[in-house]
Amino acid sequence: MVWWQYIIPQHALSKLMFRFARIENTWIKTTFTRWIVKTYGVNLSEAVRENIEDYKHFNDFFTRALKPGARIIGDSDIICPVDGAVSQAGAISHATIFQAKNHYYTVSALLGGDYRADQFDSGYFATIYLSPKDYHRIHMPYDGNLISMDYIPGDLFSVNQTTAESVDNLFARNERVVCYFQTEFGLCAFVLVGAIFVGSMQTVWAGQINPPYQKKVQHFDYTDQNIELKKGEEMGRFNMGSTIIMLMPNQKQTLNLSAGQVTRMGEDLI
Repeated sequence: MVWWQYIIPQHALSKLMFRFARIENTWIKTTFTRWIVKTYGVNLSEAVRENIEDYKHFNDFFTRALKPGARIIGDSDIICPVDGAVSQAGAISHATIFQAKNHYYTVSALLGGDYRADQFDSGYFATIYLSPKDYHRIHMPYDGNLISMDYIPGDLFSVNQTTAESVDNLFARNERVVCYFQTEFGLCAFVLVGAIFVGSMQTVWAGQINPPYQKKVQHFDYTDQNIELKKGEEMGRFNMGSTIIMLMPNQKQTLNLSAGQVTRMGEDLI
């Protein structure tokens, strides 16, 4: 049942969660963090800071760094950018992406009508969902030169499987950040999708992008800044978790992913 998501003040609640996640009161932040660790089975032994008390606030814990060697970067040209679970992956057919259970959306809608959308009309996609227990930093899946970034305002529905099976155009209607990279495979798009309570995203080159929440598409051009990121380097993070979508320009680079598969950052994908 997702009807309640249509009537709640999605952005207002997300703003409250944003503030709550930065409360430094020891009892509040420690109690909530302990509850999350126990409820979702967070593996703190991988974290640089294993003790909950060492985190400044909940978001500090949520965006925690891992110990060196906790993830091994694969040898292939494309690796998995996040820890999570594959929602869907496969070929893009007739400029349309499969969402879940009789629900589809177009590449153009996902990219906010960007003129480059047609480069992915016969490409390949992968949608990966990050749960509360996962590591929430996002890493580069390939070597790439940053071309541009678009912030696209929208709703903040949940992105769990139940909602994906119920809400039309879910990933194309939620707030999102689209990053375009020039790679050895051609132009690739990397989409960070916001969700209820988790509508805050940031990148290593721009810092925190939202909040504040905007009402119009914001375009950022980086063609003259020579921003080059290597495979495995951190490219951003969710301040609270959500979903990433990878778009490849053709189907020669089919990724070794299937729906329901659990992923770990650094794994070889081709």
